[in-house]
This record gives sequence, structure tokens and C-alpha cells, in this order.
Amino acid sequence: MSALMNMRLQLKYDYQLVIYSCFARLGSATTPPSGPTGEIMQLTETIESNAARRITQASRRPATLGSTPADAVALSMGEPDSGTPRVVVDAAVAALHAGRTRYTNLTGDPSLRDALAEKLTSSAGRPISSEQIVVTHGGSAGLAATMLALVDPGENVLIPEPTYSLYADHAAMVGANTIWVPNRADGGLDLEALEEQAATARMIVLCNPGNPTGRVYSTADLDQLTRILRHHPELVLLADEAYGDIVFEGTQFRSALSFVDVADQVVVCSTFSKSYAMTGWRVGYVVATPDIASRVNLLHRTVNGSINTFVQDAAAVALAITDTDLRETARSYQLRRDLVVAALDGVAGLSMLPPQGAFYAFVAIDSDLTSDEMTARFADGGVVVRSGSEFGPSGEGYVRLSFATDPDTLREGLRRFLVVAGQITHPRR
Repeated sequence: MSALMNMRLQLKYDYQLVIYSCFARLGSATTPPSGPTGEIMQLTETIESNAARRITQASRRPATLGSTPADAVALSMGEPDSGTPRVVVDAAVAALHAGRTRYTNLTGDPSLRDALAEKLTSSAGRPISSEQIVVTHGGSAGLAATMLALVDPGENVLIPEPTYSLYADHAAMVGANTIWVPNRADGGLDLEALEEQAATARMIVLCNPGNPTGRVYSTADLDQLTRILRHHPELVLLADEAYGDIVFEGTQFRSALSFVDVADQVVVCSTFSKSYAMTGWRVGYVVATPDIASRVNLLHRTVNGSINTFVQDAAAVALAITDTDLRETARSYQLRRDLVVAALDGVAGLSMLPPQGAFYAFVAIDSDLTSDEMTARFADGGVVVRSGSEFGPSGEGYVRLSFATDPDTLREGLRRFLVVAGQITHPRR
């Protein structure tokens, strides 16, 4: 065999070994490469299948996510209807014309991280430094990188539910065990159940304000959650606060950034998608201790590289939007929330906890149909909603409505929803 051929085989083997090492940490690889002259195709097939198979088996997310039949009203997607503010769009265009199209810092553009640190310091009531912040490819990439950085295969991840369905997919990707912890009937945390599971868990993933329920966890619940963290110093809280700026009057939202006494066990993930209507821009951020932020950054940059430079320039401009404007946006969602509550209130066979934030209503339906079957019936009736079972085991029997659409479309969607609901619910007894 020629020296050149030997070199090629060795390079191929080295590449396979690197890939094997990465997937071995995720629990995906069972057989190491056999060497430069050995058979490598069998290993490649194993690597290609296991991680995807775990996600496929665990995922509750629908294959048709994002699709809407012709002439149907979509009350399904968690996307603001307003469009990105003009000042943010103009900033991106100006950045492009200024040549801001090259790579930037892998942790995030320093100016954006500084702006985030200033804003978060103001809202959290304690100093947050730019060293604690990692700019990510949307909130989803921040969640994934955090779980990859902090959770090992076989460890337990506690997920209070119903909740955002992507968390379980991330746990499956890592090779962790998802432990569902149903919330109480009033939407609060089942703190006794969390305490019972805490000793054998590595992470709790909390969505606050909640998707799909729109509920905001009480200060009392969060105080008890910090007590659990203090009692279990190896336990990490991953707090997804994507909807933290969308909270309705009469409700107090407390960010996990305020958990000062357990700050070294807390990671907060957020995004520009919801507050600033920037879903398609794909920019989010993670806040943690400098040590954890460094580990999250390592995983994030390994998978994603750096974030688009001009998008980060636009995000920095978005941060300058005043709190008054953000409160006005939240008020517009509250008015639409009120439309949903008024339309469904007192309807036989329907019930829900009034949303306190975000832009979702989680509706229990007294029917013999499953959530998936009800969702299909609503689609046939011209209104698209999400199946409650997507959001955890206790979501069965529910559907999720999004009211992040204009009032006229929302009214028409609710009209169609009530027509179908009248056909599938049990008659009044």
C-alpha cells in the first residue's frame, strides 16, 4: 500500500475517531473505529441513527408544525403578528451597507453583550457582567447548548408540565432521562414532587411565563424552588424566560436572575423573538455564572459558530426600545387575551385557567376524543390549534390557542373554534 494511501486512510480514521468521541458522550456510539484498514461503514450507520432515533421516540412535536391548510385560520403558532419594529429593520439594513457581514466574536458581539449586561443589571437588581452572557442562535440553540454543556447521558431532567415541547427533545438528544412533573390544578408547581425527585436529578427546566398555559409562577412557588436548589447544590435550574416581557396587569413576574443566593445554580435563557417580534432573526442569549457561560459558549460555538453580525447590530437597537413600548405591546396581547376569555367563558364542556402572560390559552375540552383527534377536527372546521398532548402527559384533553394574531382574525378563529367545540363536547348534563 502506498504512503499516500496510508495517509488518506489514517486521516479518515482520525476523523471517524473524533466523530465517535463526540457521539460517545451523547450515548450514540457503541463501537469505536476499527483502525485505518478496518471497516468503517457500520460505525457510520450507527452514528447516523441513534441520536435521531432518541429524539424521534421522545418527541411530542407534530410533523406538520408550521403548516396551515388553505382558508383555515391559524391560532397555532407562537409568533407575534406585528412584524419587527421598523427601527430594528433599518438598523440591520444600515449594518449591511456598512459592511457588517464578517465573522464576529464567537460568544457574541461585545457591544451587544455589553448592552444586554446593562439592561439585565437594571431589571435583575444585581450586577450582570458581559462575561455571564452568551449570544445564541435563537433561544432554542441556547437551551440546547446549555443542556449539552451541563447534563450527561443517563442523568435525570425534571420538567414541570404542561410546558414547551422542545425541552424533552433536547434531553433526548443528550441521552438524558426526562422526568415529567405535572403542575397542580391551579397551574402552580408541585413542589413536593420536585423535592422528591431532586436528589436524583441534574436539572430542572422551567418555562416562565408558561407556554402553553400563559400562567406565571407565583413568588411563593419560586421561593420554595430556590429552597430546593439550596438543599441540592448539584441541581441546576434552566429557566426559559422567552415571554418575560409579556405579562398582564395584576400579575407579578419574577425572573430567575433574582435568585441571588443560588445564582451559581441558575441559567436563564431568553430570546428577542417574542418581545421584539424577531422570530425569524434567530438571536437569543444565555445568562449564567462566568464558568457555566464559558461551557455553554463552547458547546454553542462548536455547533453554530458565530451569530450573524448585522443581526446582532439590529438586536442591540431593539434593546433600546423603551419599557413603556414593551408594556404597550403586552397590553395589546392582554386585550386579545380578554377576547378569548370572553368568548369561552361559560361555554359548556370548555374550561381554562386565565392566561397571565405570553399569548396562549390552554383549553380543557370535555370530549371522548383525544387531543390529537380534537386538533384534527378543529382543522377540518377551519381553525388550526395545537394538541395539548404535545406539551406533556397532563396536556391530554387540552388544546392550545395562540392569540398572537390581529383581533378580527382572532374573532373569526374563535367563532370556528366554538362551532367545532359544540360538535365534539359532551352535551350539558
